Amino acid sequence: MNNFKKSKLHNGMRCLQIPVAGTKAVTVLVLCKVGSRHENRKINGASHFIEHLMFKGTAKRPTTLDISREFDSVGAEYNAATSKDWTGYFAKVSRRHLDLALDLLSDMIWNSKFDEQEFTREKGVITEEIHMYEDNPMSHVENLLEEVMYPANTLGWNIAGTAKIIKNLKHGDLVRFHEEFYEPDNMLVAVAGSLPTKTNVLAQKYFGARPAKTKRPSPGFEKFKGFTSHPKPRCNIQYKKTEQVNLALGFPGLAYEAEGLPALQVLNVIIGATMSSRLFIAVREREGLAYYVRSAVESYEDTGIFEIRAGLDMTRFGKAVEIIKFELGQMVKHGPTREEMARAKEFIRGKLELSLEDSAQQAEFYARQMLLMKKIKTPEQRLGEVLRVRRADVLRAARKCFNFKRMGLAAIGPFRDKNQIIKYF
Repeated sequence: MNNFKKSKLHNGMRCLQIPVAGTKAVTVLVLCKVGSRHENRKINGASHFIEHLMFKGTAKRPTTLDISREFDSVGAEYNAATSKDWTGYFAKVSRRHLDLALDLLSDMIWNSKFDEQEFTREKGVITEEIHMYEDNPMSHVENLLEEVMYPANTLGWNIAGTAKIIKNLKHGDLVRFHEEFYEPDNMLVAVAGSLPTKTNVLAQKYFGARPAKTKRPSPGFEKFKGFTSHPKPRCNIQYKKTEQVNLALGFPGLAYEAEGLPALQVLNVIIGATMSSRLFIAVREREGLAYYVRSAVESYEDTGIFEIRAGLDMTRFGKAVEIIKFELGQMVKHGPTREEMARAKEFIRGKLELSLEDSAQQAEFYARQMLLMKKIKTPEQRLGEVLRVRRADVLRAARKCFNFKRMGLAAIGPFRDKNQIIKYF
């Protein structure tokens, strides 16, 4: 049975209501289908910049302090986030303050001033944020990997842009980008938690009153053309004088609604998503070659990657790479054991059930599906797909995924030449 209710507000904005039992809290989440993949090179970072400016004041609440003080006055949890394909704003409050949460978020979304002085000041803040992430090899190596995995496509760009682009970004260009994408038919509002009967009336009051443009082209993005084979792995390096090498390997993954995604998710758990995974045990526990080694599956509407990252001892880098390659090769040859399958499925079940205890997670679970997928599936339906995965499905996924001719590499460490990395593969 569906544990959610869909509706459309008068202006075409979609609305989701997700009742959550056993809580006095309610979360309001607003998603806009815009992220760094919708940008052009001149304004790369615009989606993230707009997210920052949403907290800088409206006509009704002229300053950042006015906004934060109202949220804080009811003990709200509130924040925003920007990804490659969506931008989101949320507030989690006591059920008694749902009206205020809807009022605040809708005021920010529809009525932010985008003051030019605030725009200029925020350039410095965002530039420092970019530098902060670039100075963190563990996270920045992922950006380097995406550049090499998605060449000539916006998916390979940094969500926050570059310091140079932000410095040259024009206020008018940002305002026009906001006007193009922040339209009711490109957005949705989700309300999850302890819902009053008048939830839809309140959503209509605050989000449905904004008039929609009568005619406009649907904003889109350039789809990724697909992964190609290369005689040698594509590689991206950044020199940094350090004793530890941060390495990232990328393999072709799958889109959000691809038929084989549940099998790839089970494969991910077995390979590197847990502290009992094959890579963690082989690389860290048995040999002590890394502090961290992990894998992850990242999906988008049209593509995805399977990523492996590790922080490796430079003096034994070659040995660590050989072990990683061996473990992937064993999976390709023999597939998972029955015990691994059972543990992986139960891990996914447990993580899903624990995460959805929270109204904020419930809101995101349903809202992202509504925004980016053709069909919304319940947690039970998603879990059912995982539980139906067979060993043969995971073996097939491994053989399709772990193709070293279609692999991408990224590394941060004491390397001046890409061949210093490529030679190990």
